[in-house]
Amino acid sequence: MSKTLPLEVVHEIRDTCLCLATQRAARQLARRFDRAFAPVGLTNGQFSLMMALNAPQAPTVGRLAEFLAMDRTTLTAALKLLARRELVAVAADEKDKRASRLSLTAAGREALAAAVPIWRETHAALEKELAQGGAEALRVSLRKLG
Repeated sequence: MSKTLPLEVVHEIRDTCLCLATQRAARQLARRFDRAFAPVGLTNGQFSLMMALNAPQAPTVGRLAEFLAMDRTTLTAALKLLARRELVAVAADEKDKRASRLSLTAAGREALAAAVPIWRETHAALEKELAQGGAEALRVSLRKLG
């Protein structure tokens, strides 16, 4: 026989669970940035991934997955889509042929450059919606969890 939890427990979790609140906020933020980046043909996840690739040295898949806190399978699927669109290049590491190095293509750098002003505008509007100092307090708290 299954036991139904009392409604008070449901409300307790709804009102206090940091994981649920963070997941909901992350989904809402993701949708907001997805809409903002739509004119340049990127999603928020692609923007973040490509921004992480905008570095002097091309990272490996493993390093990028670690930085983005993504599992390699999910990252590999995202990279395949960007590679098909010729925004990202994947090449074998010169020293370790088992590893892949990732870099932005010229088209990828152009798309990323076009997305940055959109990110700035959307991010500034988001920060205005939070109480004064709220954005920085949130960043500090999230870094403690990560």
